[in-house]
Amino acid sequence: MVIFWSRWLQLPIYLGLIVVQGVYAYKFLASLWTLLSNLTTLTETEIMLAVLGLIDVVMIANLLLMVTVGGYETFVSRLRIDAHPDQPEWLSHVNASVLKVKLSLAIISISSIHLLQTFINAPKLPGETMMWQLLLHLGFLVSALAIAYTDRIVHMTQAGK
Repeated sequence: MVIFWSRWLQLPIYLGLIVVQGVYAYKFLASLWTLLSNLTTLTETEIMLAVLGLIDVVMIANLLLMVTVGGYETFVSRLRIDAHPDQPEWLSHVNASVLKVKLSLAIISISSIHLLQTFINAPKLPGETMMWQLLLHLGFLVSALAIAYTDRIVHMTQAGK
């Protein structure tokens, strides 16, 4: 029973992620305010970089939400929101395997935004920055493919039993 109840030790971790969500909401609003306040003096490239920064914050917030809700539902306790009209569609079939694939795709998306920001801002950055970000992004892609392939093998093995 002690081992079973130890899953509740994760509750403070998930509550901490909710606090981090608040930090990202503040970051988003502050960045949006800065963009709107300086709209008349910004170049098109600076506006594009600011918008990509906002999208980046949103994607990280989405990643936090997936980890918080999906992780709590998978590893701690059921949320019991099946009849709620706002229940996320993906939550009805979340498990550790689905969560890993969704998280890896979210990380790849965030990495793509950072890579695009680097590409747009390339003339102002050191030469090796883009190469290292591209290699890191490719590493994320290979990892996601390996996770998806492993999950497929496990699923096929379990289906064949």
